[in-house]
Amino acid sequence: MSAAAPGALDGLDVTGLAGQVNQRLKGWEAVRWVDGTPQVTDVLRAEVDAFGGIGALYGVLRADPWSAVRWGTGVPPERSAEAYAAVQEHVMGHGDGLPVLFVEEAPHGLMALGGSMLPVNLAQGAAMDPQLTRELGAAVAAEARERGTHLLLISGLDVLRDPRWGRAEECYSEDPAIAALLVEAAIGGLQGAGAGERIDAAHVAVVAKHLAGQGAGIGGRNGSGAPIGPRELGEIHLRPAFAAARAGVAGFMSAYNDVDGVPCTGNRDLLTGTLREDWGWEGIVMSDGGAIDRLVPAAGGGSDGGAADGRRSDGGSGLERAAALALHAGVDLSLWDQAYTHVGTAIEAGLVEEATLRRAAGRVLALKERLRLLGPENTGPDDERRSPATWPSARSRETVALSARAAREAVVVLEGGDLLPLTARRVAVVGPNADDLHALLGDYTPPPFPEDPEALTVRAALAARLGEEAVLHARGSRLRSPADPGDLAAVTRAAEEAEVTIAVLGGTSRRSYEDEFAANGAVEGPAADTTNGEGVDLADVALPAAQIDVVRAAREAGGPVVAVVVDGRPRALDELAGLVDALLLVPFPGPAGGRAIAEALLDGGTHGLLPATLPAASGTTPVSHDQRLETARGYVDQRAVRGPLLGAGLPSGLRCRMLGGDRRITAGDLDAGATLEVRVRIESERAGTVSVPVLLYGRRHEPGILPRTRTVLAAARAEVPRGVSEQVITLGLDALGSWAIGAPRAVPAEVELWTQPVLEPPADAVRVRITG
Repeated sequence: MSAAAPGALDGLDVTGLAGQVNQRLKGWEAVRWVDGTPQVTDVLRAEVDAFGGIGALYGVLRADPWSAVRWGTGVPPERSAEAYAAVQEHVMGHGDGLPVLFVEEAPHGLMALGGSMLPVNLAQGAAMDPQLTRELGAAVAAEARERGTHLLLISGLDVLRDPRWGRAEECYSEDPAIAALLVEAAIGGLQGAGAGERIDAAHVAVVAKHLAGQGAGIGGRNGSGAPIGPRELGEIHLRPAFAAARAGVAGFMSAYNDVDGVPCTGNRDLLTGTLREDWGWEGIVMSDGGAIDRLVPAAGGGSDGGAADGRRSDGGSGLERAAALALHAGVDLSLWDQAYTHVGTAIEAGLVEEATLRRAAGRVLALKERLRLLGPENTGPDDERRSPATWPSARSRETVALSARAAREAVVVLEGGDLLPLTARRVAVVGPNADDLHALLGDYTPPPFPEDPEALTVRAALAARLGEEAVLHARGSRLRSPADPGDLAAVTRAAEEAEVTIAVLGGTSRRSYEDEFAANGAVEGPAADTTNGEGVDLADVALPAAQIDVVRAAREAGGPVVAVVVDGRPRALDELAGLVDALLLVPFPGPAGGRAIAEALLDGGTHGLLPATLPAASGTTPVSHDQRLETARGYVDQRAVRGPLLGAGLPSGLRCRMLGGDRRITAGDLDAGATLEVRVRIESERAGTVSVPVLLYGRRHEPGILPRTRTVLAAARAEVPRGVSEQVITLGLDALGSWAIGAPRAVPAEVELWTQPVLEPPADAVRVRITG
């Protein structure tokens, strides 16, 4: 959408324009649930009085330890629209008459009381099922919109380049092609509308985060700089963003980090040059929480930012200069920042032009029009009282069913698949994650529904299948704290009485209402056993010694041991693999994860593949499969660098190979939309049909450029019958073009193609020559 409703923008003065680019308030502080009704607060009244309106309000429904909102104190799900309506009535009745955009978090489901939680992005990356990801997006959109939400913030642009990063779970993959495929699918489902199309009442607008390069932070530290060149930025980190822009995403969130010293939130080349001028994208850029205020050092304001209400000798306060830098770069909407409350004085100081502010406010209004909130189709407060009378609603139950399917597809059987499905009818379930529902859920998770029959731990799910008396349980240890000898002895006793022991290990993004949080909601000083999520970056990604001790204790019983690692980051698992007979890896699978894991152990038939390469040891990170060819031979004290590669987990008895000979296509034809079809032969000795992703790998040889070892060219979910079948894969510009500038273009090159899950091209690799 290129223009706001006639008159909406023209009628605003500088103060009103500042209100439209302002998203300073937190929703749970603007409206509270008191004696069974929503009540707007003095905080909201003061903001409306100051600016005459608010562009957007974040988190009216948010419920989690940071907001301190929980069941009994927050907005009941069936009354959500009433809370929104109370805000909308006040803003439109006491301000400039323009509606507020209601914004909520949804990294893996609506982060609100009663919100249906999905498997985290890394789990959806293991499933590699774009159609399911699209259906999940549509389900979450319908659930959010029936509660009155307009816009959802979703993760999906970050590419997992370092497993030390606590937010690895929010990434789809270490490979940009998989990330691009899935973020485009998610946006299509959530918005239900392409570029330039209006969004209907069953869908929501999306702001995709984070732009750009946040996954390349130094040492895997959250928000640290990304010291990468323009080719790495384009090939890896901009590719998912381009896919999002092509899908017509309503907005992008600018990241905390800098790229080669230039903060993303103040980067005009990125936010205006790349997004708008090069790609022709139209939408809003929202800053990450407090990111504009963090620009003060880069804006020439000094490390302390100066006095927010006083002038500096260099022409404006630190916050005024930060606001000017962000506005000029192309940031249209703040998030919790103070800086954009100073845009008026920044204009007076000559730091930024009023026309720049007017353009930003116009983009915010254009999004409101795209959502049909302006003009004759305005869905005002009366239309926002639409929450279902009971909860869970029919729509939320549909979301739960899709989430369960996604959880099943996310289970990766790394080793020992011949041991599965288990035939044992008496099992021991041990380990810190064996009977912990929170360990399945991931970060950005609201308090679970008090009574959810579908949400079972791994132990409870196995007991539901085998009977309580057939499932012995011993925790053994916490995630990181040293194990007590008595607890380890209980593990050994349980294993001795069972036919097989299942050790459920890994990590958790659990947040406690007793934890301390940073100003942006990231955990600070986490509890001893919090191992994942925003603010929980790890120097050591090996499985903690306490958990290895649990497996050793089970091993002492002499029976078979199956390890199930439930985690949100790639882990170094070599030591564990040497102790167990079978190894499953499950990125945080959501509330249905317990049942999904039980089905994988007892039934089989549905498989995911690794979405990211595992390090061979903690000190070898980063280890992505698509690093460039090198002559280094590892370390003196650790020769092997990589463990199982992205794409590992193909079931035993299933083989893929390319059919046909070498191919040729001209760069001109490829740029014009021409495609090639290649055929993959799949041989399965498995009983029945197997659901599994099929990957096509490639190595690109381009004159003057050192090749990447291997990249993903295509990924698709397949239902593979027993015997021989074929899969046809279509390759176009996205797969065969160069992404050096962040958008695909055809250049002369030779690309080797193969399907086997190996790092080097096999002898039967097919070559595609792209001629000039």
